[in-house]
Amino acid sequence: MKPLTLPSGWKLFAALAALTLLMTALILAAYPPGSGGLRSAIRATARSSLVLFLMAFLASSLVTLLPGPGTRRLLRERRFLGLAFAFSHTVHGVLIYRYAQQFPELFWAGRTVTSSLPGSIGYLFLLLLTLTSFKAPMRLMGGRAWKLLHSTGMWVLAGVFCLSFYKRIPMGGWYPLAFALVFSAIAFKLTAKLAQRQRRAVTALS
Repeated sequence: MKPLTLPSGWKLFAALAALTLLMTALILAAYPPGSGGLRSAIRATARSSLVLFLMAFLASSLVTLLPGPGTRRLLRERRFLGLAFAFSHTVHGVLIYRYAQQFPELFWAGRTVTSSLPGSIGYLFLLLLTLTSFKAPMRLMGGRAWKLLHSTGMWVLAGVFCLSFYKRIPMGGWYPLAFALVFSAIAFKLTAKLAQRQRRAVTALS
């Protein structure tokens, strides 16, 4: 029997994008017309976006602290996981826009322009990261500028996720867990960076 081969590269992106669309369509179809379906789809795409983001965010750190075939494969697929995250979060944004258009009184209840600013900044960085994930923009930017943008952008997105979930902890549900996951991911990445510095220092002294 031929072993199961997991998709990679653009096939991986296409599979994850298709799953995101299928999940969204099934959720919307399961609800009668109204706000319930949109709200559930928004929450579901927030979860799928979080999972994909964490996989891309932690790929290099996992190789540093837990080297192995699985983590090295994750690092090789980081670009496509990042693009799948961008796709999922774009669907999430479209659903939020549709919800705001159809139910403005519900959308703006307890919400201000200022409170929406972190999310807007996050989407701006998401756009920049997506546009520069292709070879032509990468060459135009140069390696150093590209690396700085993507490193900064991923940290900004981690901060936006962390703040967003932190503000919703009193609501209960999955928000406390989501905050704990992002906070732990940030701590894990910082630990990996510290480990890399220590290894470089040991190498330099030897």
